[in-house]
Amino acid sequence: MAEEGQVIGVHTVEAWNKHLEEAKETKKLIVVDFTATWCGPCRFIAPIFAEIAKKTPEVTFLKVDVDELKTIAEEWGVEAMPTFLFVKEGKVVDKVVGANKEDLHLKLAKHATTAASASA
Repeated sequence: MAEEGQVIGVHTVEAWNKHLEEAKETKKLIVVDFTATWCGPCRFIAPIFAEIAKKTPEVTFLKVDVDELKTIAEEWGVEAMPTFLFVKEGKVVDKVVGANKEDLHLKLAKHATTAASASA
């Protein structure tokens, strides 16, 4: 498992399933960045996403390349890049489509707070 406070690259279906299972057990919020190497807005938001991860160690941050893990992207209904899914106990609780850092901050604040209070 990667250290807290960083974005974890997910490169296999097995790793994806492992992260989801761990988060279900710990009831941690996961924020997933569905991205692509050819996507300009994805490259723009990546350092911002990494900075948010550093400041929010109580949340798990994952990055999935949609070309590398097409099946995962399809399974989770990702149609545009970047798409950020907020996943709690295996279910999507929110979503941000596009490189919208304000929206990302707002939804993270909303769900990270509920995650922190639920585990307190």
